[in-house]
Amino acid sequence: MTPKQKSVAIFVGGGPAPGINGVIAAATIEARNRGWTVVGVYDGLRWLAEGITSQTRTLRIRDVSRIHLTGGSILRISRAGNVHEPEVRDRVIRGFGELGVNAVISIGGDGTASAAAALARHSDLRVLHVPKTIDNDLPLPGGFSTFGFQTARHIGVEIVQHLMEDAKTTGRWYLVITMGRDAGHLALGIGKSAGATMTMIPEEFGDRRVTIDELALHIEGTILRRLADQRRDGVVVLAEGLARKLAPEELRQLEGGESSSRGRLHLSKLPLGSLLRDRLLATFAMRGIDLNITTKVIGYELRCAPPIPFDADYTRDLGFSAMRAIIDERPSGVVCRQGPRIRVSPFADLCDPETGRMPLRFVDTNSEGYQVATHYELRIRRRDLEEAERRARIAHVARLSEEDVVRRFGPIARDFDRPGS
Repeated sequence: MTPKQKSVAIFVGGGPAPGINGVIAAATIEARNRGWTVVGVYDGLRWLAEGITSQTRTLRIRDVSRIHLTGGSILRISRAGNVHEPEVRDRVIRGFGELGVNAVISIGGDGTASAAAALARHSDLRVLHVPKTIDNDLPLPGGFSTFGFQTARHIGVEIVQHLMEDAKTTGRWYLVITMGRDAGHLALGIGKSAGATMTMIPEEFGDRRVTIDELALHIEGTILRRLADQRRDGVVVLAEGLARKLAPEELRQLEGGESSSRGRLHLSKLPLGSLLRDRLLATFAMRGIDLNITTKVIGYELRCAPPIPFDADYTRDLGFSAMRAIIDERPSGVVCRQGPRIRVSPFADLCDPETGRMPLRFVDTNSEGYQVATHYELRIRRRDLEEAERRARIAHVARLSEEDVVRRFGPIARDFDRPGS
């Protein structure tokens, strides 16, 4: 294969998300129909970063036909290969050259976008990046969701609905931890859509640190509200990113916490749910209140699920448009839906100039969507403490005096029915 031949490479970085195969399939079909060769690169940039070019495969239309409805990635996936290190970047670029590649389609999150931008900046390769993450925390134009999010939310809602029915049947509480390393989009989307008893996300605490006791207090208030209605069941959805809001001394209490090679905490390995459950059980036990509280982590079962029709449709558009941009010799950039069209935004427009990464998109707690979610949640509200009958009922089930209830929950009580309250 010579550089004069039209050849595109496809690789996948970061973590899995439903719809990856849809991008691979659509890009491959369009490329092959236009006379291009397609090189599928296994395991992200892992092997090219080591100077190994044999971990690839030529993709043909028959190899990708119908895979847009399947989960996972036929090219597998990896976070390895830091192209911001000059020696590694040189090996990767040289590897693409040896493969006869003159264009690249990358599929991944903010880290992969940064890698794609670096490859485009330091080589003659045309690089088109297709953003994905079930966390939905990338700032796509117009607030459009990242692919994979809708499927993850859909499956998460089904799981939470089943847990809600189990909770009601058995008289227990579930603390459900969802993925969402920094932002609460997935937790809020699941909790709101499923009608969970309560959903708690990092954004509601702003920029400040919190403690385990404060998080537990919010959940305690919700449990007491439900007990006041003579029910002993409920489901609380918690974003794993709440652990990032904890002060360092609190994080040290999370036994078994591990860090990645990049120094990031593996939030999925932090026992946030167990720690909150133990605090709650101890608090209620001191007052002679017996409760059944169980923790459940949902995350990995969402990432490689078959995409729902939304993501199957969406990813075919993205893959096709990425390849069409290469064929039309458009500049390198990020392939995004902008209104009714799929367009390519320059890396410089979406990536932070200092870090080279796409900045994070957080839940807007002043938005109507968030206000609707909190409106229907069960939480301690100001009127629960201000109205005598409500206050008395909560004090009775809490086995506290009314004064103690006001003192205990006053600092966290809000009127969630009014924006900004």
